[in-house]
Amino acid sequence: MKKIGVSIYPEKSNFAADKEYLDKAKSYGFVRVFTSLLQISGDADSVLANFKKTVQYASSIGMEVMVDINPKLFEQLGVSYDDLSFFHELGAYGVRLDMGFGGLPEKVMTYNQYGLKIEVNMSGVQNYIDSVMGYDPNTENLLGSHNFYPRRYTGLSQEVFDYGCEKFKAYNLHTAAFVTSQVGELGPWGLQSGLPTLEAHRNLSLAAQVNYYRITNAVDDIIIGNAYASDEELQAMSEAWFSTLPTLAVKVHSGASELEKEIVLQNIQTYRGDMSEYVLRSSMSRIKYKDENIAPNNAVAAIRRGDVLIDNDQNQQYKGELFIALADMENDGGTNVVGRLTDESMYLLDFIPPFGTFMLSED
Repeated sequence: MKKIGVSIYPEKSNFAADKEYLDKAKSYGFVRVFTSLLQISGDADSVLANFKKTVQYASSIGMEVMVDINPKLFEQLGVSYDDLSFFHELGAYGVRLDMGFGGLPEKVMTYNQYGLKIEVNMSGVQNYIDSVMGYDPNTENLLGSHNFYPRRYTGLSQEVFDYGCEKFKAYNLHTAAFVTSQVGELGPWGLQSGLPTLEAHRNLSLAAQVNYYRITNAVDDIIIGNAYASDEELQAMSEAWFSTLPTLAVKVHSGASELEKEIVLQNIQTYRGDMSEYVLRSSMSRIKYKDENIAPNNAVAAIRRGDVLIDNDQNQQYKGELFIALADMENDGGTNVVGRLTDESMYLLDFIPPFGTFMLSED
């Protein structure tokens, strides 16, 4: 089952604020919770008591809390990788290993008596998962997740991200990545300019980030890395995640006809498999509307990448077909420019695969 999640940082907030946030997230269908216990400073007993209260509350309302830790914390807490009772008593669903332990300890942890999930790092460690898998772990309890990156310009490149995803998919492991709120200010460290996995996502809306992951199917779960996302963001992410199809937003030109609007906004679009360098083609509308007249309308001479197009009566057998321009091109008058993708949807355009299915919504 694929899930969405949020993050909380109890050492930087308070129980009342975290509880309110968790309740809202739960009401929108969020299941996963990420939290960090990478270091404990000050009164350890007080820190752990507050942390445990929040984790246990999240668990009590049916959310799955993954606690981020590293080898140093194991030493500080006096915890052994072959005895995870501390995290079980904490109320955690599982443990995320911020740093690798070498392979064999990870294997041992996957066989813990409590059924705790062990989540390992997917980002930047090329052969790490191969080392873990070489020790024959219990894959029912083994997950993967990418890192998030608080400093601008340090997030993963598309190439590195794809490599990590492919490595874990080859072992059929459940995976996750992080998206970022545009208003959240809390993270595990002082510096915080958003907490995405992919650098390209740092300034995108949560809805656009979700649509990227739905279009690409790159990972199973996505988690908001920073806290607290706004109510509007939680709702938008939930709607994007649970909608029947991923959606690209389009600004429909004011002069577009009602028929043109219907073709664009009220039909499922499917990218043809015989791909062109110039246009994404969605052809079913030319069959559905073959008996309609589509007069030339805003058939401008210059078409730009991102324009949403419908062929008019002049183009005969292509009449009614919907296109999205992938490159700038000339128009001989047979194509109506009925709208234009938003900047965020222009980014998504490159990731729609052949035979990919999606909807267009009015911005």
